Amino acid sequence: MTLFDGLRLLQQGQWDAAHRIAQADASQPGSWLHGIVHMAEPDESNSHYWYRAAGRPFPGMAALQAEMAAFEKAWQAER
Repeated sequence: MTLFDGLRLLQQGQWDAAHRIAQADASQPGSWLHGIVHMAEPDESNSHYWYRAAGRPFPGMAALQAEMAAFEKAWQAER
């Protein structure tokens, strides 16, 4: 499964499945999705960690929807 699949699962409320996909991908996009997943959990300290690993500023826990949209846009731009 791809990171985009993980995003879709997260959008459907399937946190555990999305987490497994993000956790299996050590890339910067994988770390970004991992941080987003922890925003949804919510687990702010883990989200901060994964945003740092992704090289991205942490936008705050209230930015979950915006971050999911930004991740989707970035994913589509790469395709």
